[in-house]
Amino acid sequence: MIDAIDQAAGLSPDDALYQTRRFRPEFVQGAEQCRQSVLQPENDAGLAHELRIALARRMALLNNDPPLIAEYDALLAALSPGEQLLALANGEKGLSRLFAALARHVDFITLTPDRAQAEDIRLLEKAGLNNAQIVALSELIAFINFQTRVAAGLRLMRSA
Repeated sequence: MIDAIDQAAGLSPDDALYQTRRFRPEFVQGAEQCRQSVLQPENDAGLAHELRIALARRMALLNNDPPLIAEYDALLAALSPGEQLLALANGEKGLSRLFAALARHVDFITLTPDRAQAEDIRLLEKAGLNNAQIVALSELIAFINFQTRVAAGLRLMRSA
């Protein structure tokens, strides 16, 4: 089974790196389960699937990852998003209060995670997010940035 990381790295079952990843199948399965749980959880905690995909696309854009941008573009297109969601996904400004707060946090943590402070969480609370939503957002940010880095590393290894 080709998972999202294989797809983002351009791996196929014929590739040695694809086979190498399968030396630890629990990591492959775990990453895919994590992906599903952050993008389309059973309980979305008020962060809808299309919002999560838009934020994932935004992070792929921030990380300058064309394969992941294309993946999230396709997923988002299938959901027929509105203008605000597309603006959020495309890294645009002029967003609603909530989307602006989400964008600021996603951008900040994706680009400068080492500068995060408790006040950054307070800003999310002021925008109306509750604890469950903040945790869900943090999980999404962590996974998408993990996915980006693993796929980029596999691409580098493949090109060597």
